[in-house]
Amino acid sequence: MADFSAQDVQKLRQMTGAGMMDAKRALEETGGNMEDAARWLREKGLAQSAKRSDRAAEQGAVSVANTGSVAAAVELRCETDFVAKSPDFVALVEDLADAVATKGENAVKENISVGRVVRFEAPQGAVLDAYLHIQNERGVNGVLVELQGGDQALAHELALHIAFARPEYLTRDEVPAEEVEKERQILEAETRNEGKPEQAVPKIVEGKLAGRFFAERVLLEQKFVRDPKQTIKQLLGDAKVTRFAQVEVGR
Repeated sequence: MADFSAQDVQKLRQMTGAGMMDAKRALEETGGNMEDAARWLREKGLAQSAKRSDRAAEQGAVSVANTGSVAAAVELRCETDFVAKSPDFVALVEDLADAVATKGENAVKENISVGRVVRFEAPQGAVLDAYLHIQNERGVNGVLVELQGGDQALAHELALHIAFARPEYLTRDEVPAEEVEKERQILEAETRNEGKPEQAVPKIVEGKLAGRFFAERVLLEQKFVRDPKQTIKQLLGDAKVTRFAQVEVGR
């Protein structure tokens, strides 16, 4: 009998959105292996698309700074929520973000627990935006966006979208080939389990890759959160996102 606990079943449910009995059976079928069980559920059509749910949440705060030509985002980590939302802690991470923007990544102090540090220095003609989502009295989700051919309002709309939609890549070409192939194999198994004609499987799988996999992970292919009738690529028009970064507490 597979060796797993009730906590394992609950974790698998949280990862996949599957029901309790389906999660339990998946662990039984895969010898208690969490990753294999998640894949089994997806192949059977019993789980949602794989997301970044395996990343453990930690405590801390995020801050952003934008001088107009340089933008920065800094995550400062700690052990408790109480410390994370204290005025002194929030002020410290704000000071660090300002220092990184004006002096560079090496401006952060070495004797504190710093998470991700990102700095964008904009080339001529580019527009920067830095957005910070506040929760429980401190920043928890910071986004930087660099845009060519657009204005500040558009850059800000994109930053808001990224904070909510959490894209992992800018374009489809950036997604690792092995990740795409792994997803394709899962979708092939899922489609066959749905009873689709074999000759139709390749076309259906490519449609699922575009409509689910890439549309969830790739910024330009995501639906704009304020208007799902258009993609981010359509929203941009002639403008171009040259890069973006998201710094979120615990991720």
